[in-house]
Amino acid sequence: MRILLVEDDDLIGDAIHASMNSAGYHADWVKDGLEAEDALATSEFDLVILDLGLPGQDGISVLRWLRKNRRSEPVIILTARSAVEHRIEGLDLGADDYMIKPFDMDELQARVRAHIRRSNGRAEPELTHGELCVNPAARIVRFKGEQVDLSSQAYQVLVALLERKGRVISKDELAETLYGWDDGPESNIIEVYVSQIRKRIDPKLIRTIRGIGYVVDAE
Repeated sequence: MRILLVEDDDLIGDAIHASMNSAGYHADWVKDGLEAEDALATSEFDLVILDLGLPGQDGISVLRWLRKNRRSEPVIILTARSAVEHRIEGLDLGADDYMIKPFDMDELQARVRAHIRRSNGRAEPELTHGELCVNPAARIVRFKGEQVDLSSQAYQVLVALLERKGRVISKDELAETLYGWDDGPESNIIEVYVSQIRKRIDPKLIRTIRGIGYVVDAE
């Protein structure tokens, strides 16, 4: 899962960036509103964490631009502004949630999980497929009741495919989920992670669509 973090405060941004990455997300971090619009214009994200008090272009303007361009990513607003009218303005413009600084990082992670879950049309806290069960909060994978150990990257590939069951995802999309704008390894590394998932869970879980990508078929 790929997150865009828009925060100009280095201390807060660094803490959120580290927290999201440790939770298994890939967080791309920009520090002003114009950079945020450029990022959103050229890349797709599963969720946006957006500060309001930004240089260049404030967070409300970024949010307005996002919804005007019919982008549907969930948006969690972060702000030091506690006035009710500011919260109402953000929510009315299309924000999905609001957190006032200072906030608890575990609570932010929980809200991120909830909004990503809902944006994928899922109410249940766990991802399931047959006898496979993934708990994103605990980052635990079980198959037939037994815990399965996966590398961090293979886990992220598995979650990305389960969140989009029935949809073919290309290698490039999966690589962006893992590495974002960073220079990741060669694209065939995705095949290595898919192979690990098949070997440790079920060879038939992930289907290869030759020349296109991979899919976990809808049940």
